[in-house]
This record gives sequence, C-alpha cells and structure tokens, in this order.
Amino acid sequence: MKFNINRELLLPALQTVNTVVERRHTLPILSNLLISLNKNTIDIAGTDMEVEVITTLTAKTGEECQFTIPGRKLLDICRALPESAELDFSVNKDHITLKTGRSRFTLATLPAKDFPITDISEPIVEFEIEQGVFKSLIEDTMFAMAQQDVRYYLNGLLLEASNQRLRAVATDGHRLAMKEISHKLPIDEQIQVIVPRKGVIELARLLEDSDEKARFQITRNHVRINLNSIQFTSKLIDGKFPDYERVLPKETSTPLISDKNALKQSLTRASILSNEKYKGVRIVLKKNSLQALAHNPEQEEAEEELEVDYQGQDMEIGFNVTYLLDAINAIKSARVIMATKDPDSSCLILPEEETGCKYVVMPMRL
Repeated sequence: MKFNINRELLLPALQTVNTVVERRHTLPILSNLLISLNKNTIDIAGTDMEVEVITTLTAKTGEECQFTIPGRKLLDICRALPESAELDFSVNKDHITLKTGRSRFTLATLPAKDFPITDISEPIVEFEIEQGVFKSLIEDTMFAMAQQDVRYYLNGLLLEASNQRLRAVATDGHRLAMKEISHKLPIDEQIQVIVPRKGVIELARLLEDSDEKARFQITRNHVRINLNSIQFTSKLIDGKFPDYERVLPKETSTPLISDKNALKQSLTRASILSNEKYKGVRIVLKKNSLQALAHNPEQEEAEEELEVDYQGQDMEIGFNVTYLLDAINAIKSARVIMATKDPDSSCLILPEEETGCKYVVMPMRL
C-alpha cells in the first residue's frame, strides 16, 4: 500500500496529536500513532488511555487501510525535512518506508487492531459554545488545580453545567479559582464533571481564541469535544468535588482596591527575598496603605509599601505570594479588589468589573 502527502500538511497534524503520546510507556502501542487512510481523508490518532486526540486531514489516498507508526520518530523526521517536501509512504506488513528526495527511512509498526480507540457512551448533554469563550473559562481557573494530590478529585477542573450557566472551578486545598458564564444548556438539572489535569492543559492548547463553535458531548465517564478537524476525548475523574461554595468568603463592606499592575509589581519584588520553599509574604493593612514584608533564612528582608484604597481595620496577614500573584495575573481589569474579614479568614480577590471570576487564597502562618 502506498500514498504520498506534503510535509506542510502532515507536520501540524503530528504536532497536534503527539502532545498526548508518552515517550516511554509500559504499553509500546501507546508510543505509536494510529493512521487511518480513507479515500479522501487521513485520520491521525494519539492516546495515553486518559486523553485521546484525533485530527483529520483532507488528502486523496484512493485506498483504505490502518497502520500504527512511532509518533515521536515520525514527528522528528518531518521536522528535520526541508519545507514543502513530498513524503512517499510504503506500508508493508510490519514496517513502513518513508522516502523523500534522497532521504529514506524505515520504521517498525505494531498491529492497528491493538491500538485503543475510545468509545463513549450515550451523552448526558450535548451543546455548542464559542471556542474563545470556553478557552477563557478554563484558562482563568486552571492554574489553581492540584498536582499529584492524594485527593485525586482535586487533580482536575470541575465543570458545572446548569440550564442557564456554565461554571469552572479549580482548587488545590490552599486556593480556589472560579469563573462562570451565562450559557443556555439543554438540561433540567445541574451536572458536575471533573476533567483531569492533563486533559485540561491539552484542551486549553487546542482551543482557538475565536468565535468558531466547539461541540461538547458529556457522558458519565468521558467528555468529547469536536473542534473543526480535531476530536478531543478525555476520561473524567470519578470522584466527588468538595462543596466549594462553603469556602467562598462574602464580600466585606470595606474591601481593599488597588491598581492591578502596581500591586503585582510590589508583590513580585517582595517575593524575591521570601523563603524559597514556603513563599510567605506578610501583608500589613492600614488606612489607604498596604505593606508587603518578606524575609528568608539568610536574614535578608524586603519591604514594599503601596498606596491603596482601604478604609477597614488595621490587620496583619500572611499569604503564599505565588498564590496571590496567580490570582492577580488572571484578572483582566485595571484595578483589583481584595476582601478579607480578619487575619484568620480567606482572602477574596475580584476584578473591579464583574466578569464572573472569583479567586480565594487561604492565609498561612508566618
């Protein structure tokens, strides 16, 4: 079986699919891509058994067959070839020969029947949403996901869908990020699913910042999203997400309001001399003043003072400065609101303009 394809058509597809392929896996087939030739299209699939990406190319092959090929090796070969090279593939029983110009490569294959393709069950809900809108929903919250936490349900992003809105929530137990958007959905009761961390990161990469529609299918165990020529499928985490609404502090009557960039720069400078392990910074609030104080085991100290709009009581409160900066960076407005009731309470961080975003950072003892 033979077919040919241009490098400029094949390379972007390989780059898209290879991000889910593991270099070293206990199952050798998962290091391979499944290539399915149809008369007018070529499907290229990669999976790690948790996340699957399939991209479809329009190309006349005239024949139908399936084979697997080492994903990283094929990508590296394509990258190294000259632009606009024509690639001629010859598929034999257990090898594939790739020729272009004076170059020739022979790659080992594995049986296509052994490649695991994800079958999903009947969807609980199906809907469409603009890619750019959904991309901002997950990008504004995903930074708060846990990483390799024993509470496995925190190693992902909660998607909560109801009749009139879509909400994304992430927490690692020390901070929380939440964003909601108005979006009419064909459901009568609320649905909650947890998309694993790798799936969220991959999805944020695949989504375009555009008005193009993405089609969602949510089942009991999977979420499948169709984006133009790409089909993304991810397993869902089987677990119960914590009742996050209980930890959302109420807005106080005397919040702190600050210029976002000035606050970000002050905290960034103070963080330079914070303890490298705990990243603790002491925040001292007085009338119209915020002080950020940091020190480390080498007895080095940093002190930053910033003029802010604050009429509340004097207080001193410790925070992980990285968590504060992550939340401030996610805010798009020019000014940021910070509200905390007392030194033992969590801090609520909001944009000045209503965008559906809420960020919570717990205090730390210093």
